[in-house]
Amino acid sequence: MSLLPVPHTESVSLSTGSTVTIKGKPVVCFFNEPHLQVDFHTEMKDDSDIAFHFQVYFGNRVVMNSREFRTWKEEVVSKNMPFQDGQEFELKILVLEDKYQVMVNGQAYYTFHHRVPVSSVKMVQVWRDIYLTTFKNLVLAFMGR
Repeated sequence: MSLLPVPHTESVSLSTGSTVTIKGKPVVCFFNEPHLQVDFHTEMKDDSDIAFHFQVYFGNRVVMNSREFRTWKEEVVSKNMPFQDGQEFELKILVLEDKYQVMVNGQAYYTFHHRVPVSSVKMVQVWRDIYLTTFKNLVLAFMGR
C-alpha cells in the first residue's frame, strides 16, 4: 500500500458535480481519539477562508463548519459514526447545487449547505491522524441536487 504524505494539500477547481474521494485508515485505535480533517480552502494558504470543514473525531462525532474572515461559523455536529475502528474507509464529498453530500463507504451520511461559493475553493487539505492512500478530484458537468 502506497501512502500519500499527511498533511496532503492539493490545488483544485470545484463546481457542481465535482467529487473529492479520499481513502485512508486511522493511524491508531479509536481509544486514542484519532482525527481526520478535510478543509476546502478559498486560497492556497492554510489561514484562508474555509468553504467546507469536515472533521471526524473517530468513534465519537463529526463536525462540519465554515470559516469566513478568520471567524468560524456555527458548527453542524453529528453523532452518526459509520467509520469502523482499525478499518480502511472511503470518503466521497459530492458537490451538489446547494450543498455538499458526504458519503462513507458508499453510503450517504452527512450534508452541509453551501455558505461560501463552491467556485471560490482553490485548495483541499487532508490531515490529522490517518494513513492516506488515495486523493482524487473528479470534475463533471452536472446539474442536480
